[in-house]
Amino acid sequence: MSRFSRILVTGGAGFIGSHLCERLLAEGRRVHVLDNFNDFYDPAVKRRNIQPLASYDSFSLQEGDIRDPEAVGRAFREFQPEAVVHLAAMAGVRPSIAKPVLYCDVNIAGTAVLLEAARDNQTGHFVFGSSSSVYGAGEKLPFAEEDDLSRPISPYAATKLAGEQMCYTYHYLNGFPVSCLRFFTVYGPRQRPEMAIHMFARRIRENRPITLFGDGTSRRDYTFISDIIDGVVRSLDSPMGYEIFNLGESRTVPLRELIGLLEQNLGRKAIIQNFPDQPGDVPVTYADVSKARRLIGYEPKVPIEEGIRRFATWLGGEKGAGE
Repeated sequence: MSRFSRILVTGGAGFIGSHLCERLLAEGRRVHVLDNFNDFYDPAVKRRNIQPLASYDSFSLQEGDIRDPEAVGRAFREFQPEAVVHLAAMAGVRPSIAKPVLYCDVNIAGTAVLLEAARDNQTGHFVFGSSSSVYGAGEKLPFAEEDDLSRPISPYAATKLAGEQMCYTYHYLNGFPVSCLRFFTVYGPRQRPEMAIHMFARRIRENRPITLFGDGTSRRDYTFISDIIDGVVRSLDSPMGYEIFNLGESRTVPLRELIGLLEQNLGRKAIIQNFPDQPGDVPVTYADVSKARRLIGYEPKVPIEEGIRRFATWLGGEKGAGE
């Protein structure tokens, strides 16, 4: 197993990125974050995410856009990373339907800019943050890395799939190791405010109605942030050529059961407003993690019941968690 000591993290001020940076810095590694602090949600939230990281001498921050070759080139030139974890992206299925061109620009073109720089600087490992959305509305369960992915059902999913394919192309042509990590509905402290668990929890706590799309039987493979970060770090330190790994809890939870867990931990009943299913949403996500377990020792440890308890505890003490 390799252990890279200088890591460039794109999108490092976000939910997953800030947790990853904390882990890497705590392990004694040097971390350089490239983040443009866009307004997809309040940039002040992202600045709070990384504020504690500034106490590390081994941490550096660069504000810049992954689509800008000069900004990316500067990050590689000045920091000289041994490995890259690329998490910066326009996120979310539903917003991508409204702004598909922007999603293509950031998620595909931005990834290509980074891959160019990784090639030019002989990067030791390129780790790409992908998504379970690439599986679309597949009927074969659980989702496995070798499944047919020819029918993505949202622009976001299509851009993440294109990013994976671009990663393979650069690996094939240039030889540097690449790992693509398909994240399954990540939640926990600092989760993005528009995601269901965070949004539902705030609204339940404030006695405001929550919007339920569909009949509540849709199921998701919810994965606690510490399990995801463990998978990212294990993958980072295990370059193997070109590999794709599912990172999930490998368990599905119906939406109504999730709401029940939130009610239980927040001590309030949800006020539910029902609406039809949304375009681009899938009925179920379910990760087969046997490959990640076998090759990198990935083992999710936090079940949804414990994860929601931890999230509710964080939300109760978080002044900046509101909308």
